[in-house]
Amino acid sequence: MENKVKVYEVLKKYTMVLVLFIVVILFTVNTGGKMLLPQNVNNLIAQNAYVFILATGMLFCILTGGNIDLSVGSVVCFVGAIGGTLMITMGVNPYLSMVAMLVVGALVGAMQGFWIAYVRIPPFIVTLAGMLVFRGLSNTVLKGMTLSPIPDSFLRLFNTYVPDFFGMEGFNLTCFLVGILVCLIYVATTLMGYRRKKQKGYRVDSLKSIVAKMVLICAVVIFFMFKLAQYKGIPNALIWVAVIIAIYSYISSKTTIGRYFYAVGGNEKATRLSGIDTNKIFFLAYLNMGILAAVAGMVTVARLNSANPTAGNSYEMDAIGACFIGGASAYGGTGTVPGVIVGATLMGVLNLGMSIMGVDQNLQKVVKGIVLVAAVIFDVVSKRKSFIVKQ
Repeated sequence: MENKVKVYEVLKKYTMVLVLFIVVILFTVNTGGKMLLPQNVNNLIAQNAYVFILATGMLFCILTGGNIDLSVGSVVCFVGAIGGTLMITMGVNPYLSMVAMLVVGALVGAMQGFWIAYVRIPPFIVTLAGMLVFRGLSNTVLKGMTLSPIPDSFLRLFNTYVPDFFGMEGFNLTCFLVGILVCLIYVATTLMGYRRKKQKGYRVDSLKSIVAKMVLICAVVIFFMFKLAQYKGIPNALIWVAVIIAIYSYISSKTTIGRYFYAVGGNEKATRLSGIDTNKIFFLAYLNMGILAAVAGMVTVARLNSANPTAGNSYEMDAIGACFIGGASAYGGTGTVPGVIVGATLMGVLNLGMSIMGVDQNLQKVVKGIVLVAAVIFDVVSKRKSFIVKQ
């Protein structure tokens, strides 16, 4: 029975990883290999960086009890409209404009967080109102027009590539070596963590399973960086995404405040009775979401090279979908940043693969909707089966 439980838990944990690999293979076959061309691998990051950024913030909202933020797409547009107006219309320094965009995002998050955390208006209602308000404000600020081009100093921060310090033609050696370095750091930290836990008597996975996992992850990283090296190298957008993922992965797994989000989602009443300020946790979740929406707004403005009144449309759906596909529970209290990476990658692969195949935009929405519902059904059903197996 114990072995049966272990096998079931492993299958449950890595189901979406297997689904991701299957989807990549299917698109690779159906596109005649175009899916894995170096330029398209680069496009996977450039076109979907916003999904990784927004999904990371959305995870913390979901952890608090299955709550979501429907306004993030509109906030991305609004922040972009503010930034575009400052840089293009008013001629403000791009770096000062970035500060202003972050401040606007933080204020939006704080305002929505206040109504949710301290007035206890349901998050769905507050963020639905925010979705309408900030979309309207975006069009008001831009007066229905698109502002372009964005200053080069701003674009260089988000829309360029890390240069190859070795100067090779046709292959960015710096990019490839960074991939090897990342793998070495990952292997070293994993083995050190395994040894430390074992010395302290904690329950750990078998060394064989850990080595197999390391080999698989390192193979994926090396392959990914090899493909990027064949195009232009590491896009700056990838650096922003990697930094945000690293910071929030550490917060969620290694800090006290990170564990509070899981506690609130697991049982808010018990968490409050234990002395934790649950109102503060709700407030921080939406404040953080506003800040990350501002960062996503910067990335979007740089990618489009314009401030567009239609920017950010349906971004909230991609972010929410990435979280649930990545294993976040619809009821809160469950979910990880690595899981979000898997979910966001799957959403990005779906976006890119269907675009390469020329699938109609409306049909793309149908497919993503089906995938989202399937992920939530899997979460609910697997919880029930897990309870039955353990019994």
